[in-house]
Amino acid sequence: MQQATTTYPDRNEGGSSNLPLTFQRLAWGNLAAQTAEQLALAAAPLVAVLAFDAHERGTGLLQTAQTLPFLLLCLPAGVLADRISRRTLLISGELVRFIALAITLALFLTHDLSFLSLAVLGFVGAAGTVVFSVTAPALVPRLVTPNLLPIANSRLELARSAAFAAGPALGGALVAAAGAPLAYALATALSGTALACLRTVSEPARTPTTAPRRRPLHELLDGAVFVWSHPLLRPLVLTAFFYNVGFFIVQAVYVPYAIHHLQLGAFGVGVTMAVYGIGMVLGALAATRVMRRFRLGLVLLIGPFAGLVACLVLLATVWWRAPALAALSYFLMGSGAIVWVISSTTLRQSVTHDAMLGRASAVLLTATWGARPLGALIGAAVGGWSGAPMCLAIAVVAFAAQAAIIGLSAPARLDRLPKWSVA
Repeated sequence: MQQATTTYPDRNEGGSSNLPLTFQRLAWGNLAAQTAEQLALAAAPLVAVLAFDAHERGTGLLQTAQTLPFLLLCLPAGVLADRISRRTLLISGELVRFIALAITLALFLTHDLSFLSLAVLGFVGAAGTVVFSVTAPALVPRLVTPNLLPIANSRLELARSAAFAAGPALGGALVAAAGAPLAYALATALSGTALACLRTVSEPARTPTTAPRRRPLHELLDGAVFVWSHPLLRPLVLTAFFYNVGFFIVQAVYVPYAIHHLQLGAFGVGVTMAVYGIGMVLGALAATRVMRRFRLGLVLLIGPFAGLVACLVLLATVWWRAPALAALSYFLMGSGAIVWVISSTTLRQSVTHDAMLGRASAVLLTATWGARPLGALIGAAVGGWSGAPMCLAIAVVAFAAQAAIIGLSAPARLDRLPKWSVA
């Protein structure tokens, strides 16, 4: 296969760890976008519980609405990411989120918001998140040199971690002190800031392909076959699938569980969930050093096994009503998950050529993030039938499955990253 030439704008020569300016613009836009998303995600279930008296079934259905776009839209977004400008897609996705947040805010201010409109607008905003999430990892390898990929991925995940740390605590505090409109106003402003940053990102021209353009369905099948037949990518998909099922069973019931069982208010719920983001921040800061010091296979085990321990700790709160245990659980999940995301994303980028990156990312996200509405539905069904403790027990089973899958896989035996190439 003929090798394509990739031009990296504003790059530093000599292997410097300084990232190019256009990537830094993407990183700032990513920080604003992720913070806007986390503010809205933190506020929505609190509004559902406090304003609409929702319990496990209601919050589970709300989580389903906010995650269903990952199942429905990842694959089409991946095809678009390999066909058209990825910068344009990023801006379009963020614009959709901005509009959804602005409409939610307007309905709050006019006292016309209902539980149904909250769920529908959450779905629309998540659709924008899907486009952003599929496109950004496919764009990064075109903005930085191959040796800077781990650092670039760490920078993006550090921004996401900071958003996870600040968003829930800030959202909970704003809802508790001033009501949901202020939280949504800030989220809308941050989304607008993200749009302004993304417009300044420069995307290098792609090398024209001589292959005839095929139907989207055929291109999707190519991506699915590539990922599923790859001995390093298939275990990543299965591990992330079961992790997300378990995590979103927990997320579906945590807010009513924390309010009614752990006796936490809106601010307390936000604080315990914000500890997840603190763990992510610390994990992102440590990830590059960890990847340099330990063999890759060992690094890939950190997140799945931390998730299993975290879920067991959260299950223990059924008998010991200690908010500190809930916070510890979220810290372990956050710190482990971010190390997993950075290491597995870098591995995926290293073994996937540029022409397939969008579709490979979309297939992986569909299989993994598509598990989110499944987990949320399980949480809604089981929570409504048997309560949150049974949901937490089922989540432990899912976390145990993903730890076993990665522990017995080929990626767990890797010493280092395979050589990166653009094909």
